[in-house]
Parts: sequence; C-alpha cells; structure tokens
Amino acid sequence: MTIRACVFDAYGTLFDVAAAARLAAAEPGQDQLAELWPRLAADWRAKQLGYSWLRAAAGQHCDFWQVTQDALDWSMEAAGLNDPALRARLLALYWELPAYPEVPAMLTALKAAGYGTGILSNGSPEMLEGAVASAGIGASLDHVLSVESTRVFKPHPSVYALVPEAFGCTAPEVLFVSSNGWDVAFGAGFGFASVWVNRAGEPVDRLPARPGHQLRDLTGIPDLVETL
Repeated sequence: MTIRACVFDAYGTLFDVAAAARLAAAEPGQDQLAELWPRLAADWRAKQLGYSWLRAAAGQHCDFWQVTQDALDWSMEAAGLNDPALRARLLALYWELPAYPEVPAMLTALKAAGYGTGILSNGSPEMLEGAVASAGIGASLDHVLSVESTRVFKPHPSVYALVPEAFGCTAPEVLFVSSNGWDVAFGAGFGFASVWVNRAGEPVDRLPARPGHQLRDLTGIPDLVETL
C-alpha cells in the first residue's frame, strides 16, 4: 500500500535529548558537570521514559514536562549535583533542544515529494511547540500530535490511533519512525510501516512486533519511503 504520511517520534528521533546536558556542561563554571554529563543525560532519559511507562500502567497521568522534571531531579541527586541554578538551566535548554543535523533537509525532501509529515510524541503541546520553533522545522510539519489528548503515554494504542485520524488515512499508509525500539515495535504492531532509527546499533527489542526497517540516522528516509 502506498505511503501517504511520514510521522516521527520527537525526543531522540528528531531532537537530540542529550544536548541539554552537553551544552550546559560546556558553559563556564560547570567543571563538575563536564566530567559526568553523559551519565546525567543517560539517567535523565532513562528515568523520563521509565516514569512515563509507570504512570501509564498505574493510570496516574501527568504531562511530560512534569515527568521530565521528576526524571532530572532523580538524575541530579544520583550524580551528587545539588545546584538549583543548574537545574533551571538544564530545564531551560530542554525547551530548545536542537534537531539532528539531517532533519531539516529530510523533512523538506518529504514535503517536496508530496508526503504528509508530522510528529507523534509523549511531549506536551507546549514542549513540542518550543522544540519545533527552536529547530525551525514548523513549516515542514503538517501535524504535531501530543499524547495529552489521550491522557496516556506511549505505547498505548490510543496514542498511535491519533495518526490515521489526523491524516485521514489508514495505519498501513503511515510510515512511523522512531529512535526508540519499543516505540517503533508497538507502532508496527498497530499496523504502521515502520523504521527504527538505531543510532547506537542496539539489538532489536523482544516485543510482540518488530520494526520493518532499520537505519542509523534519518538521512535515508526519503529514499526508503519511495520503495514502500
């Protein structure tokens, strides 16, 4: 079936989630952070995802900004960083995460080829608006879809159902792209054509469905979609 829309996860797929810690570590006076920012970034991301899954399983939803703050607080304590000013700086930088270098040209190519484009993210609408504006990619996106309209985080099926509803198509007419192996697996199980952007070269998650394709970055998406 012909693909009509290409939809992307946001954090870690289009936007570099490690950038907040990396950029803060490069600022004057951040010698301690400079030594441990990779650990902080990894813990922050792992707790962010873990807290979203636990809240979804327990039926105790809050928006992704609260999850992001809670995850940072745990990660800073684990790293021995008791610095309210640094906390504020890291959170401010999270609203301005840069897109990966290949993202603007990739989205432009998809739009030029006539595909619908969009984001499907756990992020709150306000977070996504800030990230899209900061990266300058808003003109290349038809829809920016947040889980907040469903009040549950991925990978709940109601989240993936937002995409065909927004684009007026069927699930098999969507190419869903994520850097999270679990996310793309559940998207594939929902019926999407799927691509795992496996930047780290990790094994495939042992889940009920598997990604249809794997790439190391987003550069090859416009060529791949033409073959589907």
